[in-house]
Amino acid sequence: MLFNSIDFAIFLPIVFILYWFITDENLKAQNFLIVISSYLFYGMWDWRFLSLILFSTIIDFSIGLSLSKQKNAQKRKILLWTSILVNLGFLGFFKYYNFFLDNFISTFSFFGADIKGNSLNIILPVGISFYTFQTLSYTIDVYKRKLEPTNNFITFAAFVSFFPQLVAGPIERATNLLPQFYRKRTFNYTKAVDGVRQILWGLFKKVVIADNCATSANDIFANYSDYSGSTLLLGAFLFAFQIYGDFSGYSDIAIGTSRLFGFNLKQNFAFPYFSRDIAEFWRRWHISLSTWFRDYLYIPLGGSRGSIWVKIRNTFIIFIVSGFWHGANWTFIVWGFLNALYFLPLLLLKKNRLNTNIVAENSVLPSLKEFVNTFITFLLTVLAWVYFRSDNIFMANSYIMKIFSKSLFTIPDRYSVSTIVLILVFICIEWLGRRSKFAIESILSKYSILVRWAFYILIIITIISFSGEKQEFIYFKF
Repeated sequence: MLFNSIDFAIFLPIVFILYWFITDENLKAQNFLIVISSYLFYGMWDWRFLSLILFSTIIDFSIGLSLSKQKNAQKRKILLWTSILVNLGFLGFFKYYNFFLDNFISTFSFFGADIKGNSLNIILPVGISFYTFQTLSYTIDVYKRKLEPTNNFITFAAFVSFFPQLVAGPIERATNLLPQFYRKRTFNYTKAVDGVRQILWGLFKKVVIADNCATSANDIFANYSDYSGSTLLLGAFLFAFQIYGDFSGYSDIAIGTSRLFGFNLKQNFAFPYFSRDIAEFWRRWHISLSTWFRDYLYIPLGGSRGSIWVKIRNTFIIFIVSGFWHGANWTFIVWGFLNALYFLPLLLLKKNRLNTNIVAENSVLPSLKEFVNTFITFLLTVLAWVYFRSDNIFMANSYIMKIFSKSLFTIPDRYSVSTIVLILVFICIEWLGRRSKFAIESILSKYSILVRWAFYILIIITIISFSGEKQEFIYFKF
């Protein structure tokens, strides 16, 4: 079920009414309703894969209880690795089986060995990368004794399957989200209004920005050999705004929807395109994933401690694994590798924590230095996105080589004036609201309620009038 669909527009009010009025704010009834609603939400995509979520829930719930009772260090480690191998085993089979098989065959063929293997027609379950990491965070934190395991299966099932963030995040930690299922929840008008406001902004990002950018970006990438370098650069810029509007828009809708039900999810995007270096960008982009890898992979490997070699090794590991998490294609691995190259000089020069505040924190406009650094960071990010978007490495290399040809200095062959204007308006609103958790959270707080409502109505009219051709959320594929 898509957030930008009629189905969800009907589904959400029904669940909302049942949740607050029929359950009479009974905690057990609310949690049970969340489980039923979440399984219905996911099952409308493909009911067969509900068994995967249920199996993962049962495994990690059982292992969590066993870890709390088990004192033997070796047996506790076996339990932990059982959870890791089962969860990553399912993820590996559905997402990476054909990738590893094809590359295994290609490698032996290169050395003259004729090996045959049959690829499988595997359907990738929507959201498997997200809920797998979410349940793993629970087991790991229980193992590390950072979290007391739950003995309530319905509560744990609600945590794993919570429908607003089930299929594309944010990837919630058990330490943040699970305790919220134990606390009594009463309707909060202010929180609900704030949630609706964030949903509205998320829809604007997705329907107006991402979907309009997708129309041109898809055509340019599909026919890149026919276009000039300037057009290809424009296509890369459009994809940059498409993926940001698409993914951060989903996160905004998920977080806003959660607030309607009394939950607080972690911020997943913090205006990443206003970053002044790549390190800052990765503190602001897909925060739930980057911090997951930081805490459960990078730090256990030694982080930025130790020798220069250890720092370099750990940096490349975390970025390449992050790239591979996105999909079974060498393009994602190269994308991760490129970001590691961008990040490495900052780490080695100990400048990776240089920009921890927001850009132009105490002024309306950035300084010249901030503007230049932000533009360079954005340009590097856009070039890396070419690998992320391309079908294969050859296509990405050809695309970038053509960007830097003489035709770069020509007028683009294909562009939409309305889309460019919408992007510029979007950038201005994001810039004005960059001090908040989402752009329109408090952008007009100093103005009267009439002005605020006029602004919200204008956004709604824009969504209706300028919605692009309907596109599936990009991160559903991951």
